[in-house]
Amino acid sequence: MAKRRFKNKKVRYVAIGASLVTGAAAAAVLLPSANAAEELTADQIMRKCERAAVLNGKKQTTADFGGGLGDGFESDTCDFVETKFETFDGPTEKVTVDFPNCEPNATAPAKVTTEFSKAIGQGQGKYTSTQQGALGGLFGALSGSWVKHKGTLDMTVKTATASESEQREVPVGKVMHVTFTPKIQRMTGEWRVHVDAREATTTTNATPEQNFVAPEVVEGPVILASAAGTPGLADGTSKVVLEDC
Repeated sequence: MAKRRFKNKKVRYVAIGASLVTGAAAAAVLLPSANAAEELTADQIMRKCERAAVLNGKKQTTADFGGGLGDGFESDTCDFVETKFETFDGPTEKVTVDFPNCEPNATAPAKVTTEFSKAIGQGQGKYTSTQQGALGGLFGALSGSWVKHKGTLDMTVKTATASESEQREVPVGKVMHVTFTPKIQRMTGEWRVHVDAREATTTTNATPEQNFVAPEVVEGPVILASAAGTPGLADGTSKVVLEDC
């Protein structure tokens, strides 16, 4: 591989911060509200999102989220709104064994074939690990956001693979190995859950419009273009490292 490289301001919002890089615990933040709105945990917000009548513009049936007979929708709409997209280098790892050329009588470079295959996890987010029905859960709902970017992430698979097989030379008196640094993409945004106001009926009270927000961060490898029908390889940089014997 070559080296490359979410209108209702009166409603109380529940904002959950997600930290993938540090692994820090999410904290609930209650913003000021002029009226007493329902307070939900992050899991409750995302349950309403998954069980929305319309998820990211696509109309759902209860079967899409594993609902049974008698189950209904828990919100009217849920949409993911992207706020930032970035790419950066992931952690560098040693991906081959050592290839020494340390024999006392060695006089010429040693020709070796370096091969590696590295699986890189993808689709990592605080909420989007949930899978469901035909839409592929919240992962499936994010697919449209990813395709706007060059490094398209296939949300239907759990890992992407980077692989390489190259012929190289090890200089006399050196030990060689290869490292690989994956190119990672990160999408930051918000899940915006909306519940329409309901008028009172003979059996139920009137309910106000409700809006909830859950920030999200999803990461995965940048995927190189591939031939139709074949999985794309993870992008990144391989590097030869030489050390003295």
